[in-house]
Amino acid sequence: MTARCVMVLGTSSGAGKSWLATALCRHYAQQGLKVAPFKAQNMSNNARVVPAAEGRMGEIGSAQYFQALAARAVPDVRMNPLLLKPEADTHSQVVLMGQVSRELTALPWRGRSAHVWPQIAAALDALRTEHDVVVIEGAGSPAEINLMDSDVVNLRVARHADARCLLVADIDRGGAFAHLYGTWALLPEGDRARIAGFVLNKFRGDASLLAPAPEQLQALTGVPTVAVVPMRFGHGLPEEDGVFDAAATQAHAPLQAESAASALPTGGGSYGNDSETVPRRIAVIAYPRISNLDEFQPLKNVPGVTLTWARTPAALHGADTVILPGSKATAADLAWLRAQGLDAAIAQHAARGGRVLGICGGLQMLGEALIDLHGVESLGNAPGLGLLPLVTSFEPDKTLRRTQARFGDVAGAWSALSGVAAVGYEIHAGQTAQHPAMAAQGDVARDVVPGLAWQNAAGNVLGVYLHGLFEDAAVLHALFGARAPSLDAVFDGLAAEIERAFAPGALASLIG
Repeated sequence: MTARCVMVLGTSSGAGKSWLATALCRHYAQQGLKVAPFKAQNMSNNARVVPAAEGRMGEIGSAQYFQALAARAVPDVRMNPLLLKPEADTHSQVVLMGQVSRELTALPWRGRSAHVWPQIAAALDALRTEHDVVVIEGAGSPAEINLMDSDVVNLRVARHADARCLLVADIDRGGAFAHLYGTWALLPEGDRARIAGFVLNKFRGDASLLAPAPEQLQALTGVPTVAVVPMRFGHGLPEEDGVFDAAATQAHAPLQAESAASALPTGGGSYGNDSETVPRRIAVIAYPRISNLDEFQPLKNVPGVTLTWARTPAALHGADTVILPGSKATAADLAWLRAQGLDAAIAQHAARGGRVLGICGGLQMLGEALIDLHGVESLGNAPGLGLLPLVTSFEPDKTLRRTQARFGDVAGAWSALSGVAAVGYEIHAGQTAQHPAMAAQGDVARDVVPGLAWQNAAGNVLGVYLHGLFEDAAVLHALFGARAPSLDAVFDGLAAEIERAFAPGALASLIG
């Protein structure tokens, strides 16, 4: 078996490559085909834990994880063999075939391609031998002529796979026809023939007004515009990179909500249906190296909840819940948080009885101290925020695992989680424990999930290592009385969207 390959290229980042690739995965799977996703290189701090070689676990980008689920395939590291996780503006941790490579991390950008290409090609070849169709996602733009000589993710992959390519532009930005033509024109002549169709994504308005531009573009390039995809809000998938909204967001496609009696009270105490007890505003601290922010996508769909990305103390005003998310550079992000004055604002929020949740790196920040004897975080030791009597020591090796856990007796504001079984994943270098000196004086954090979650004595501050809490149906229901649509329903909706948008026969011709 040698899979036919369809590749989604874009005129820019944010054009809609990940969304379209996910939709294509589900569409072809619905045709009874065995489908796998592939992206040679992804740059993102949103990662998932999946099987790797020799029974180990490894990391891939979240987009390829969701694409695998859309394809009805088991995610594995071959689907995203190279993952770059930014740790600073000019430095990224290199993850090859699911594992951190310190040697590759130390190499300059242009010096890596010769070392990583053989494993990228082998991963793609292996997937092709096991599947009928491989849906490949490019990165950025294939016309980044300054990077073509070291390319391992766009044209080099298209040639290796002999892929038929779609070129996607975000028409909502304006200038889409120029973007499509300019990208096509900058491609080497031999690669232009791989472009099977242009896709106009995120269109709003009267499609008849597009004429005669698609016809003129085809006359210039020989490439037809095969789809005009409408702008769609609340499609159910997280954005791949960056904070997915510039401002506060409220539900576009509400989840099914049950009685407010199931909702979490603002400062502890018993439940009730008073609207004042329902979480209305959740502020997520958006530090520079925020990671795994895609896990907050379900909160966008909870009825009545507004999600705010907080970068200043003023952004916490009125919030009933403050979340410190994961971080790719915990000590550096903690220093940034202090420089903004957010440390005092979070402490004041907690002192008033407001809920605080720390996830992974956020949990580590909530403790008393960060100890880094091995230079993992490069900034050395640092004091924490002091909201939990814990200490975290960084180790050279990461913990990577899928985890099932059950909350024990959770007190106060988070008591709705008591007894709830949750499924998630762990990606962390730090190991957290009770602060020995504070424990000796009787100041001990409540261990609500052994080794994974701790709570302060007042019950309003909770820290967990488990990513994916809000993606777990039981947790979402316990906290908000809401039920999320299944991922299968989301993927089916994406497939139906492109089936309406593409010209008749266009999707079939890509693999014909």
